[in-house]
Order: sequence, then C-alpha cells, then structure tokens
Amino acid sequence: MIFNAHSDMLSDINLRRLNGEKDVFRKHHYENFLKSGVKGAIWVIWTDPEHLSNPKERTRQIIKSMQDEFDEASDILNIVREYKDFEKGLRENKINILVGMEGLANIEDNIRLIESFYKDIGLRHASLTWNERNMLASGVDDDVNGVTDLGRKAIEKIEELGILLDVSHLNEKSFWDVVQIASGPIIASHSNARRFANVKRNLDDQQLMAVAKSGGLVCVNACSAFVNDDEDKHEIDNLIDHINYMKDVIGVEHIGFGFDFCDFLPASYVGLPDPRTNSITVNGLSTEGDISNLINRMKERRYTQKEIELISYRNFDSLLKKILK
Repeated sequence: MIFNAHSDMLSDINLRRLNGEKDVFRKHHYENFLKSGVKGAIWVIWTDPEHLSNPKERTRQIIKSMQDEFDEASDILNIVREYKDFEKGLRENKINILVGMEGLANIEDNIRLIESFYKDIGLRHASLTWNERNMLASGVDDDVNGVTDLGRKAIEKIEELGILLDVSHLNEKSFWDVVQIASGPIIASHSNARRFANVKRNLDDQQLMAVAKSGGLVCVNACSAFVNDDEDKHEIDNLIDHINYMKDVIGVEHIGFGFDFCDFLPASYVGLPDPRTNSITVNGLSTEGDISNLINRMKERRYTQKEIELISYRNFDSLLKKILK
C-alpha cells in the first residue's frame, strides 16, 4: 500500500475540466494508482506561475473543478476529513484523498479563510507559501525574509484545526521560524537531502533533524533536479540513495513518499523535461504506476518488508492519527 504526500493531480483535473473534459481522474490516472497500490494521497490546490497575480481566482477555479470531479468519482475517491474517513475508504477499496493547499497566497491577510476552507472543502494540509513571498512567509525565491506576524497566526490556526503543516517550499529563514513557532509535527511533503542535490528546496542535515524532532516526516521527491546535481545520476537508485542517507540521519520512522509527479502538466508550469527521458522525474519513475519499480529496487537493495511498509504508508498513517481531528 502506498501513500503519496504530494500530488499536483488537481492542476491536471482543473486544466482538463476547463477544456470541457469530465471524470478526468478515472480516464487518465486511476489505472496507474491501481497498478502500484496507491491508497492515499495529498492533492494540492496550487496557483501556478501563470496565475500568481490572481491567486484567489485560480483557487476558486480549482475548487470548483475539484468538487465536480469528486462528485463524479465518488465511487472510487474518498475525501478524508477525519482519521476514521481514511479507515472507511480502505474498507471500501477507494483512493483516499486529503485536500491540501500548496501556498496560502490566496487568503491574503484573512486568516479566517483557513477555517472556512477547513469546513467547506475539507482542507487538511497547508504550506504557508509556494516559492514566492506573500503576506505570511517567504518561499525559496526570497533569501531574506521569514514568517510574518500574520504567518505566525496562520500557523497557530493550522495547528488548532488539525491541518498538516508543510515546509517544503519555504526559504531557510521561514523554515526555522516555523520550527520555532510550531508546537506539533511538521512535514516536508516533497523534499530531498541537500547532500546529493544542492537545490534550495532540499534540506540540509540540521533541517532534516528538525523535522524529525518535531515528530514529522520528510517525503522524498522523484523530480530529477532534486535527486542529484549530476545529470547522469537521475535514476531510481539515486533516489534510494536519499532514503539511505535519511535513514542514517533521522531514522526510517521519519521518511515517506512525496513523489511530485508532474509530467502531465505544461512545461510552462514545471520546466523542461530531461531530453534523454522526456520526463521531469527520474528514469523509470514518472507516474503512480511506476512506484512498484521503486519498491522492487528497494527490496533488491535489502530493505526489509517492515522498512518498506513504514516508508510507503505506515509512517504517514501514524501521523494522520496524531494530527487529524
């Protein structure tokens, strides 16, 4: 069983529905989820770079598309608001979805909207910012500023409601501000170890240990640029190297999957693919259907069944029990 802590599926659903398609997940993605036994995921509402000038309107569009899609796919998708919903979805053999927000620029200075999203759309995951600086905090595009006073209030509201607090897109100043402010577990939903790829969204050893100390999880990202600085090392084995390294630094109990598959999105959103593989992600791991390739290779590299289960879903299952209210 697999839990994927970061998916941009809602962006694809929104783009296709705006072009007149319906039942997008069933037509284009469901089979891949079944292939590898993906039983749970965080699907984020994300304002892409082309729409950052009006995040409120883009958020409104995605929410409308999401709700329509959920209605059409209610026989195969289960929306998780409380932990018991996750258990129910497993019993009914459905895909369990937590609704997240990759950045809260859309709320501007209205903290009350976090609670409105919690009640109205089942928001159960949030990061303060994407790469940009907003009224709450600064993402990796800003090297100077950190969490604002308003951002502190947002963190307090997020924790009060039982929403997963995500640090994957924060700059270092904001990251350490969150560590200081937060009272419970934090997650890095799609970040790797900076030891192998020196990109701003990867975490150094001190950051890895801070997430683990909070009781949270670091979920490994399959995007090539986050796996290795050497373009010749964009293979599944190189992603497993991150897992090995994190095992040594923070322990297997603090590792999960957050693959960030995005080959289905326009290049203007995510950048150009590797010309050798025509994929944004490491070779052989570009969709949910490929996750079994990773699991099989982990077995070959002597990961125990217990370790694979912890990383694949049990660690996240334990975290959901603690956080969801």
